[in-house]
Formats: sequence, C-alpha cells, structure tokens
Amino acid sequence: MLGQQVRAARIERRWLARELADRAGITTGTLTKVERGDMTVALGTAFELAALVGVPLFHADEARVKLDLDRARDRAALLPQRVRPRAGRVKDDF
Repeated sequence: MLGQQVRAARIERRWLARELADRAGITTGTLTKVERGDMTVALGTAFELAALVGVPLFHADEARVKLDLDRARDRAALLPQRVRPRAGRVKDDF
C-alpha cells in the first residue's frame, strides 16, 4: 500500500521516476521495487521516498494516534518483561 501511495504521489507531482530516485539518492530500480511493494527494500528507503512525495506515515488525527498507542501498549503488556537465555545448549549434531 505504501508503494502504491508513493507512486500515486510521484505521478501527481509530475515527477519522473528518475527525478524521484535522484532526489532520494537511489537507483530507479530501487524506486520501482518500492512502488511495487517489494519486501527486499530497506524500510528507511521506503519511508524516505514517502516523505519526499508527501505521503503521511502516521495519522494526523489525535484520537486515532491515541487508539493506536493504546493498542500497542496492550500488546506489549502481553509480552514477557525480559528475555532470558536458554537454560541449556541444544544438541543439534545429528
């Protein structure tokens, strides 16, 4: 979805793929991967492209932000407080 939004915003600004790629310091191939939703592209690259074309990454509605934050806290409450090392070594020499 983010890739589609980046592509639509790029087209609305009437920027060629080469122009946006140059502004981001990436190749047009990487831009194409982002716009197609390829999962091998670094998340930071996708976020940078979104910022360059004006795609919002977070909700502007304060109530929605609070709802998302509450959900994240609820999920975090279900996780263990800390991660403990395993008690013994796994024997995996078959």
